[in-house]
Amino acid sequence: MAIPIKTQAQIEAMRFGGKVLKEVLQTVASSVRPGISTMELDQIAEQEILKHPGCTPAFKGYQGFPGTLCISINDEVVHGIPSSKRILKNGDIVGLDGGVLYKGLYTDACVTVIVGEVQPEIRHFVKTTKEALTRVVKLVRPGARIGDLSALIQKTLEDQGYSPVVTCTGHGVGVELHEPPEILNAGRKGTGPEMKPGMVLAIEPISALGSGTVFTSEDGWTILTEDHSFSAHFEHTVLVTETGYEILA
Repeated sequence: MAIPIKTQAQIEAMRFGGKVLKEVLQTVASSVRPGISTMELDQIAEQEILKHPGCTPAFKGYQGFPGTLCISINDEVVHGIPSSKRILKNGDIVGLDGGVLYKGLYTDACVTVIVGEVQPEIRHFVKTTKEALTRVVKLVRPGARIGDLSALIQKTLEDQGYSPVVTCTGHGVGVELHEPPEILNAGRKGTGPEMKPGMVLAIEPISALGSGTVFTSEDGWTILTEDHSFSAHFEHTVLVTETGYEILA
């Protein structure tokens, strides 16, 4: 399938939705503390999104998902369901993955937040995963290849002894929450589709302290590491511009 090129009007709408999403994730991240439930965090996110006329939570109801955010703790890789029974504790790490729908256009972003104090090796693991996203976004420009992104994510993680989670991928985003192309977390430079101005990509390094092999829990949503090692996840929605990139969310 062809990779959609966004119109200027679509880009403007995604720019606004992305700005809202960034602010929402910052607010939720600042609310993370030992003793708070993932449902409380989810409610904060929904309230913050709905403060902006025309904005709605992109994930709530998407293919039946019940929450505004996917909130994934420790060995949960992605798609954790918010719950009043899931209480954060000191030493956890928690992924906050959200989206905003504005004027029929989706934006998508994620941060992983440390709860209280964690072991230095866990802090380094989270920092490295964030660094993978920071580095890879800088490769986005017309003429670059999607495989360039995958290769750098893989190298950044593996150089520190971590595993990319290859079954969970980045993707195009806009009119649909998931559009072409698929952006793997491991791959080869110089392969895959060529980036062109107007493409919008949800780039999301997802890592594991262990093997990176995953399974889906009985709830049908939550994906966990098979060896129950910690997982971290960071994501930006990124526009390919005429000369490089712009982070929308």
